[in-house]
Formats: sequence, structure tokens, C-alpha cells
Amino acid sequence: MHQVKSCGFILFRGKRAQPHKSFLLMKHRDRYDLPKGHIEPDESDLECALRETNEETGIPASAIEIEPDFQYRSVYYPQYARYDNQIVEKTLIIFLGWVDTPIIIPSSEHLGYEWIDWHPPHQIQVQTIDPLLAEVSAYFG
Repeated sequence: MHQVKSCGFILFRGKRAQPHKSFLLMKHRDRYDLPKGHIEPDESDLECALRETNEETGIPASAIEIEPDFQYRSVYYPQYARYDNQIVEKTLIIFLGWVDTPIIIPSSEHLGYEWIDWHPPHQIQVQTIDPLLAEVSAYFG
């Protein structure tokens, strides 16, 4: 079975001490997703997450205040088009960050983006986003 790893960020507006309660999701044709992508050889999980976030949003690593004590990890088994729709073992690693500057996200591989108001529990995407948001909610206390 092929193994795939993707890393990314859930980004909140504001600073850790005084957050605005909204988070960033990227829009696809039929779903929302986080800014994330596949890890490259010799790249750490955090390096991948920062690179992919920058590629998909234009937000540089220097603009992200990383929450040092949070990391979400999930393993699931989707079909993957790049492997002839075979089932793969996919590991998803998501970091939490804060963005305190106004952001205009340029057009990218996504149809757009949306800052979603924080009001748990969320029902956005059952397999990956909802469990992540539940873990973020527990982390926030």
C-alpha cells in the first residue's frame, strides 16, 4: 500500500493572546480544504506546512505565529487518483498558526478562500476538517 503524507496549517486571524475567532479554508469546486500539500524528500513536517501554505495562500512563514504546543495528526485511507484510484495510507499533519496582518490571498489552485467564524461544533467535512476543529476546540478549552 502506498503511503502519502500531507502537511499544512489551520490559520486563525489575530494574535494568540487576542485572536479573532475565524479561520481560513480554501474553496474547491465541491468542498473546503486547508492550505496543505505533499511533503518533499528531506523536508520536515513543519517546513512542508509552511511551504505549502505559502504556495497556496501567498502568506509567508514570517507572517505566521506558530502555536508551539499544537499538532494534529490523522491517518486515513482514501482512494488516490495519482495511484490509479488505489487505496493509500494517508497521514495528515496540521499545525496551528495565527496571522495578525490583513491578508489578500491571490488566485491559486483553489477557487477562492473564506474566513469561517469560529463557533464549534463545526460541520464542514466529516473525514478530516471536523475532527481537526474538534481537537482545536478542545485545545482552546
